[in-house]
Amino acid sequence: MPKSPADLFAFLDELGIAVSTVSHPPLFTVADSQALRGEISGGHTKNLFLKDKKDNFFLVTAEEDAEIDLKQIHQLIGAASRVSFGKPEALLQHLGVTPGAVTPFGLLNDPSATVRFVIDEALMRHAVINAHPLTNEATTSIAAADLLRFVRATGREPLVLKVSR
Repeated sequence: MPKSPADLFAFLDELGIAVSTVSHPPLFTVADSQALRGEISGGHTKNLFLKDKKDNFFLVTAEEDAEIDLKQIHQLIGAASRVSFGKPEALLQHLGVTPGAVTPFGLLNDPSATVRFVIDEALMRHAVINAHPLTNEATTSIAAADLLRFVRATGREPLVLKVSR
């Protein structure tokens, strides 16, 4: 059973990580979230759940308007081949979320650290990063350094790479 937002907030609290969360109507795309912009400052994310031909999975988090070359990214992230988007079933299995709610916080649902996490270095220039808290009906703001602490606490080392143009 995937973790709930309450489980996520308890985990963050155990780590001593402070966050703030704003509830809103469900958002499914970056365009949806941009329509609600204004009250939430910081870097806003888009998240790509990718897989290579050897079924290695990757979560790439970048700024919402970042341009990412999916034909070349495999060379940057250490994939065995070109990547494609992971199927919704794999997304639910590995990150415990559905399309439209993809988030780095989903790494909490991957205790075996199957999914490699890559965050674009341009996003890390923001003091605060915003992502869905396992649901697309809210946005959680977290300090950039604390997001990396969270990722490490899920058993993996975050890869901070230049993946956007």
